[in-house]
Amino acid sequence: MTPEHPQPRSLIPYEKEVARLKEETLELTSLDLSPHQVCDLELLLNGAFSPLNGYLGQEDFDSVCNNMRLSDGSLWPIPISLDIPEALANSLSKGERLALRHPEGMVLAILNISDIWRSNFKEEAQAVYGTTDDSHPGVRELFHSTHPYNLGGKLEGLELPPHHTFKHLRHTPGELRAAFRKQGWNEVVAFQTRNPLHRAHVELTKVAAEETGANLLLHPVVGRTSPGDLDYFVRVRCYEAVLAHYPEASTMLSLLPLAMRMAGPREALWHALIRRNYGATHFIVGRDHAGARDPAGKPFYKGDAASKLCKQYEEELGLDIVEFEEMVYDENASQYVPRSKVPSDHRILNLSGTELRHSLRRGLDVPEWFSYPEVIQALRRIHPPRSQQGFTVFFTGLSGSGKSTIAQTLMAMLMEQGSRPVTLLDGDIVRKNLSSELGFSKEHRDLNIQRIGFVASEITKNRGTAICAPIAPYRAIRREVRELISHYGGFIEVHVSTPLEVCETRDRKGLYAKARAGLIKEFTGIDDPYEAPEHPEVTIDTTQISPDAAAHQIILHLEEQGYF
Repeated sequence: MTPEHPQPRSLIPYEKEVARLKEETLELTSLDLSPHQVCDLELLLNGAFSPLNGYLGQEDFDSVCNNMRLSDGSLWPIPISLDIPEALANSLSKGERLALRHPEGMVLAILNISDIWRSNFKEEAQAVYGTTDDSHPGVRELFHSTHPYNLGGKLEGLELPPHHTFKHLRHTPGELRAAFRKQGWNEVVAFQTRNPLHRAHVELTKVAAEETGANLLLHPVVGRTSPGDLDYFVRVRCYEAVLAHYPEASTMLSLLPLAMRMAGPREALWHALIRRNYGATHFIVGRDHAGARDPAGKPFYKGDAASKLCKQYEEELGLDIVEFEEMVYDENASQYVPRSKVPSDHRILNLSGTELRHSLRRGLDVPEWFSYPEVIQALRRIHPPRSQQGFTVFFTGLSGSGKSTIAQTLMAMLMEQGSRPVTLLDGDIVRKNLSSELGFSKEHRDLNIQRIGFVASEITKNRGTAICAPIAPYRAIRREVRELISHYGGFIEVHVSTPLEVCETRDRKGLYAKARAGLIKEFTGIDDPYEAPEHPEVTIDTTQISPDAAAHQIILHLEEQGYF
């Protein structure tokens, strides 16, 4: 192992300097940060991203993408820059100072702008994620949610972002290192997680601590994880519950406000660097660390790629990489063991994440060998049986396809049933009452669907039923809405696949005729594309079925899935 690395340095100056900087910000252009950007800024300011002292300039950015190193040769695998809209980029100059604001309004830092450049998203995606497939969550965010220009430059911090939850579990690198010293922990093995811990995880970490002779740091990510993950409130309650199953005074829980990229091996290396800055001496890397899967369930990265890459740089990292294979339950021995150590004549018991969610949604028992009662109890509170969950039925299809008629019919059937309150968010109604100022550019269409998705997610979260019937022509924004709503309950996408020529014959408003005459621009199906869903739950062609029969088909699907 290399000699101890320099202590990470906070970028927040002394109190008198902070007061001077706050006064200066009154005269500066400011930028309201996104939640993702707030996560990055916090870890820059508190030293978790050491040796970075700000956002990467273009030379460092390109070097990181191509070589996993800063231009001075320092190991750093993930590019960290500040993305901004084109209009703001055109109004700024190198050497200018920009105030960075938290969504709550306070200025967190001042950026001394050294570089302004336009991104090449495809090159960045291929370099960092190894793919340009936007079914990868990191690539999807890069392509569809990231502004086109980057800023680089050094930071002067004013304050860290405020946290209103689990304050006793939040530590800066300096605070965590001080806590280790106070307890006399010279060797610390860190465990990265973004999911609740069950018995297999606990046994894995116990073995890792025992084999390394180290104390254990549970360091879960609570910034931004993968789409569809549980919210961190539930996960933290689960983490606190499992602490009782470790030997007394052997384990510490601390929350990491990181925005994950799901970049697989590169991200594993990044996680190791971050944990080194927090004072860990060892880091556990499992199979498919920070990995992602395509819609068919195929992983983007090989299972052992992360541990191999981290091992390759182990000496330079300055901490020991602890490789662990999957822990499985040996029924014959009544204990968890590494898969490779199970005798061939023994039976392995396993429960996948999908099977666990199925058991929770159906109200079925979860085996005692799999998890702890207090963890399952916490999960049941946010995974009630589907008959008690809210859900969204999201129609999509061309204008004139029959979406609104089926949606109205479905609403009537559900209201007759009376099991949940029902809200209809029809495309025309939403345009009139929620999005009246928007046009029909792609940006405005996406914003309209985001608004519909947000309202539907709130309805779903509160155990109601939302029926949405916009055109929603673009796959990426529909996927975004699916991920948002699925976090709280059911999402049923209904593709009303009525052919264009049939829709044109039903053109009561004459919109298609005007579009073909060039009087209406960017009309879906004529001079703007409609991207059909790839995996809708229900597909309906209204040339072959009545609205009543179509709505009944959706009701049958809901019954089959356990919502009634």
